[in-house]
Amino acid sequence: MHRSRIALAAGLVASGALLAGGCGDPGELRSAGSAPTAEAPTRLWPKLPPPSAPAEDYGTIESVPVKGVGVPGGDLRKVDPVTVAKVDFDKNPGMYSRSDAVYKETAQRLATCGPGHDTSAGHHSADDKCPVLNAYYRDLTGDGKDDLIVGIRLSQGHSENLDIRAYAVEKRKLTQIMEMGDAVIGVELAGHEVIVRAVSGMPGYEYRTVWSWDSHQKTMLPTTDEIVRSPNAPSGKPSSKPSRKPEPAAGLRPVPSSTSPSDSP
Repeated sequence: MHRSRIALAAGLVASGALLAGGCGDPGELRSAGSAPTAEAPTRLWPKLPPPSAPAEDYGTIESVPVKGVGVPGGDLRKVDPVTVAKVDFDKNPGMYSRSDAVYKETAQRLATCGPGHDTSAGHHSADDKCPVLNAYYRDLTGDGKDDLIVGIRLSQGHSENLDIRAYAVEKRKLTQIMEMGDAVIGVELAGHEVIVRAVSGMPGYEYRTVWSWDSHQKTMLPTTDEIVRSPNAPSGKPSSKPSRKPEPAAGLRPVPSSTSPSDSP
């Protein structure tokens, strides 16, 4: 990455020199100064044997067909998000176990949601038992078609946790392409990516995970997972080194009607 930036900078300097030459400059290229010497990475423990088994994966790594839910004309906007959430949570527990109290309680609350349950923003009251939040639509796979993003609040005892699932149409069938659950602070959509901010056990910090579409795996993968300083954390002693604080991220909100259809719930 550094080499690319250096090459780009050199190209801009050279272009500037050429442009200047066309405006009365003698036309000679001038040095932009000495460039830093590129250093190859140092490999630690080069004789370390390969692991016999992979570490535990974070989130789903495979697309999962959702059987029992049709997609008329391949248009996910014609599918009831609540029906999708109920069927998928029942058939695909994902990161949960059917024997867990959280799973059981959430499944019971999902049963209270009737077909066509209003998932628009602001609908849910404090005592609303249906855990399905307002649905969102965005092209996550890059095929030009809207995909479906659903949020499910976990059981009352774990109301601060959120289960996030995304769906696409694969071979005319509804397919789950993302599933994760965490103590979520906020969620953002940026281009084709889903950015999830979650609580960290370290005071003043939070996790920031970027989920991106992987065309080989045919699913959303956590391509970036980092721990960053929370924008709401109290400021401590100023550091002598400049640092860039993460921008505050708002939770998913309904997009105004003036936006394009692909960005609105």
